[in-house]
Amino acid sequence: MKQARLALVLGAWVSGQAVAGPADYVYMPTVEYGEREIDFKYGTAEQRPDDERKQVSMLGFGYGATEYWFSEIYLKREREGSEHLTLGEWENKFQLTETGKYPFELGLITEIEFPLSDRRDNPYEFKLGPLLQTDVGRVQLNGNLLFERKVGPNDDDESYKTEMGYQWQVKYRWQPAFEFGAQGFGEMGEWNHWASSNAQSHRLGPAAFGKINLGNKQAVKWNAAWLFGTTSASLNNNFRMQAEYEF
Repeated sequence: MKQARLALVLGAWVSGQAVAGPADYVYMPTVEYGEREIDFKYGTAEQRPDDERKQVSMLGFGYGATEYWFSEIYLKREREGSEHLTLGEWENKFQLTETGKYPFELGLITEIEFPLSDRRDNPYEFKLGPLLQTDVGRVQLNGNLLFERKVGPNDDDESYKTEMGYQWQVKYRWQPAFEFGAQGFGEMGEWNHWASSNAQSHRLGPAAFGKINLGNKQAVKWNAAWLFGTTSASLNNNFRMQAEYEF
């Protein structure tokens, strides 16, 4: 059954150039059936010291529709100087392994982002990729491989390509209210023809995490990171955070 579901999702994938944003977060491969959440994300970063800072804020609602499928819809606002853009985002996560059955957890993320303002000038963006998680003692390790493609205006000359990116996370489970570790994000360029090393984007830095149980199946989860760019093409001094109310 899981193989059939995976084939169905892959068959729906639509294969332009994609650029990660300062509010991006590390996807987890697991799903909680019946869980509902209100999710807020924020990120700010600069491309170069004299540039306007990029800011992204997102507000979403998600629901664990089945034991293997979690769906979430977001309203997203991007801003750089006086320029701003409003977008919608629909994210679907599929858990492909039974929790705790194997030494690792495997999932799949699919996402579509669409403009709500300036629709004629801005493309749609599709994202797809496998999600992997494993534990070594009290350390949780995550690694995700992502493929992104834009479609829409300006695609007549095939200016949009399928891009490849990655995410990773290391988290030490110290205590539920406070855990610590590191996160990293990167974009390699076209999936079958990577960009030169100085044209690739790589960000990494320290991160903190926590969960506060409120009782009656309610909780507040949070995570935040300060990320530093390692190439001239990378976003730098990137602060990102996420807060979720689960109920």
